[in-house]
Order: sequence, then structure tokens, then C-alpha cells
Amino acid sequence: MPAGTEETHTPLAERMRPRRLEQFYGQEHLMGEGKILSQFIKSGRLVSMIFWGPPGSGKTTLGFLLARHFDFPCVFFSAVLAGIKEVKSVMAKAEDHRRLYKQPTVLFIDEIHRFHKGQQAAFLPYVERGDIILFGSTTENPSFEVIAPLLSRTKVLSLNPLTESTLRRILEEALADVEMGLGGRGLRIEPEALQHIIDYANGDARRALNTLEIAAGLVGEGGITSSDVQEALQKRVLLYDKSGEEHFNLISALHKSLRNSDVDASLYWLARMLAAGEDPKYILRRLVRFASEDIGLADPSALTLALHARDAYDFLGSPEGELALAQAVIYLAAAPKSNRAYTAFNRVLKEVETSPHEPVPHHLRNPVTDLMKDTGYGLDYQYAHDNPDSTTAMETLPDRLKGRRYYQPGDLGLEREIKKRMDWWEARKAGLRNAGGGAVSGKGEKNEQGNSREP
Repeated sequence: MPAGTEETHTPLAERMRPRRLEQFYGQEHLMGEGKILSQFIKSGRLVSMIFWGPPGSGKTTLGFLLARHFDFPCVFFSAVLAGIKEVKSVMAKAEDHRRLYKQPTVLFIDEIHRFHKGQQAAFLPYVERGDIILFGSTTENPSFEVIAPLLSRTKVLSLNPLTESTLRRILEEALADVEMGLGGRGLRIEPEALQHIIDYANGDARRALNTLEIAAGLVGEGGITSSDVQEALQKRVLLYDKSGEEHFNLISALHKSLRNSDVDASLYWLARMLAAGEDPKYILRRLVRFASEDIGLADPSALTLALHARDAYDFLGSPEGELALAQAVIYLAAAPKSNRAYTAFNRVLKEVETSPHEPVPHHLRNPVTDLMKDTGYGLDYQYAHDNPDSTTAMETLPDRLKGRRYYQPGDLGLEREIKKRMDWWEARKAGLRNAGGGAVSGKGEKNEQGNSREP
């Protein structure tokens, strides 16, 4: 019987989990000479910590190795499976243990972000008294998922995805390890196949080892080829959580690449989101919003094209309709940018929200009844089309807001033309005001300045 056969039903990733700190690879920014964990070990002092990082980066392993190095009792809980009742029972025992042996218990909470705020608060008194040293692991940003009082009593350590060289070392050791790995089978692996696994793993040691184990099972004895790895992989599953931080990271990257007029980066982030299973309709809603907010009147066709992309996707569905999203992303990234309409509307909203609501000037009110006419509704209203320039000197803002300029067009795209038109209209109105006139009687008659050509 080959060595390690008794471990057949234990996943390779679990069998290869390091037993000592010296066997832990990666995270040199934490474990290297003079780094924070090395300093804790050197000083003989351990504190409560939150290990934050992507899957397979070593969060759980590192916590266990630290507890073992300090020879503290360690109790593991999964926030998915255990309730606060079980955790409180362990904390009570930890309190007794510390009173008897003057030694804290390491309480490791996997996926601590899944405990709600009230449950997390239950740890506070035990952490403060030193009954427990709390280790928590999470893939989510602790700033959002862990309560502030607990964060202030713990040290947050950020773990990075493992590098290619670290993954290569882990895989090669798994192939060579006779006792716990695959060394008893005399397996070889083609360099291309090994690189394929590393590329697929995307910094995740567990994913790399699981893939190696499946590929090894396909070949029996002999060499693992790229085709064996591809068969083991089937289809890549990307790191993504539609309600988690990665969802917002990716849509933020897409939005900011579009805003920065980077066509290739925008296409890349779009493809990342689609490949990970994001709802295309969510992306389309963001593209429509982007067309209004970041392109606006510099290119009004952008909004039209984004809406057409939505209609095309509704008609075709996936995957054919996804090309419409790509087309829209290319157009939006390459379009001239302006947020002037967006900022103008925000200025107006702020004015409306923070200022007294001005009454509509009487000359703009519609005199529907005789009483309204008698009280001045519509009095001195000037009909724009009675003027050859189709405008008048009439003021249409309330007196207190007279002269306000909320919208200030830029110099890119169509806004350059809009700016010319606004200046042209203002010049016509100023001319009428200077002449002391408004609309002239009789359509088609020239005013005192003559009928100027439109811009």
C-alpha cells in the first residue's frame, strides 16, 4: 500500500497544512525579519487579531500556528455553524482556565463577519480581561463587517494572495512529500501543467492543491499534463460575491476606467464581472447612469446608445446580448466627458432644499380664470415667438435668484456648441434689455437689433 493511503479521504490541502511556523510560506510582510508577527513571537506576547485576506491565503493556518507556538489552548469555531450560545460556553471555560492556570485561551472564529453586531459585542469583556485572545478570519473588509469596539481591541492583519513562487513551492512540496502528500506515487508534472495550476489558483493555495489532487487522480501513475489539468479544472470559477466587497471593487474599477477614458481597462473589468456571474442588467443600469453623470451633454448620444444596449440585451439575452454591453462600454469610454449637467442639477437641488421656496412670478402664471387675470396672473408675460429671435428680455427666475448660472457647460464635445448657444441667447436677451424692449408685436417683424443668425 502506497504511503499516505490512509489519508485518502482527507483532502490534500488539509494534509499539507503546515504544522510549524517554519513551514508557513508567504506573507513575508507579516512574517519576515523585523515584521509584526516576528516581533510578537520574539517578544513572547500575543494579542487579539483579525486576519483579513482572500481565500487560501493562510488565515486559519497562521492563527493555529501562532496558538501552537505559544502553547495556548485553542478552540476553533465557524461563524457559519456555531451560535453565540456555544461560543459563550467556551468563553466561560476560558475564564476558569485563566483563573486556574494564568493562561489565556485562543478563540479562533472563522468568518467572523457572519456574526452580527450583538454577537460580536459578546466577546468584548473576555478580550478586555484577557480570558481569551480572539483570532478572527474574514474575507470581508473588517471596517464594514466588524464592530468598532472590537476593532479597537484587535490588530487587523491584511494577508495578500500568495505569489506564484510561493504557490510553486507549495505544489512541489505536495508532489514530493511521501508521508502527507503525493510523493509515494512517483508523480511528475509538466512545467506547463504546473504553471496552468498556478495561473488558475489566482493566489489561493487551497485551490491550487485541490486542482493538483484532482489532476493526479485522473492520471494514476506517471506524468500530469496540461490536458489533465484542464480536465480537472473544467471551468474557472472567479472570486466574486454579489453582495460583498469584491462586487463593489469591480464595478468601481469599471466606472473609474470609463471615466478615465481607458477603453481597454473598461473592457477588461466588464469581462471580469460577466465571467464571475454578475447580472448584466445591473451593469447596464450603471452604464446608463454613467452616460448621464459622466458624459452628459458632451455627447447626448451616449445615453441613447446605453439605452439601446439595454434593449438589445433584453431582446437577445446571454451570451449574445453581452456584445451590446461591450459596444456600449467602448463608446462610453471613448466619448468626451462632462459632469456639468450632473453638478448643475446638484446645485439646483441644494438651492431648493436649503432656501425658501420662492413664489412663481405673476407674469409666468397661467391666468385660467377671470379672478386670476384680475389679480395679475400673466400680466406682462412676453411671448418669445413674437420676437424674430424667439426670445425676450423677460426674467424667468424668481427675483431673489435673478442671474443665477447653475449650468456651466465645458469645452468638450457638444457642450462647446451648447456654450455658444447659451452665450448667443444671453446676448440676444441683453440686447433687448438694453433697448428697453421685450417681444415685438407681429410675428416676423425685426426688433431693433435686427434678426441675428443662430449660432
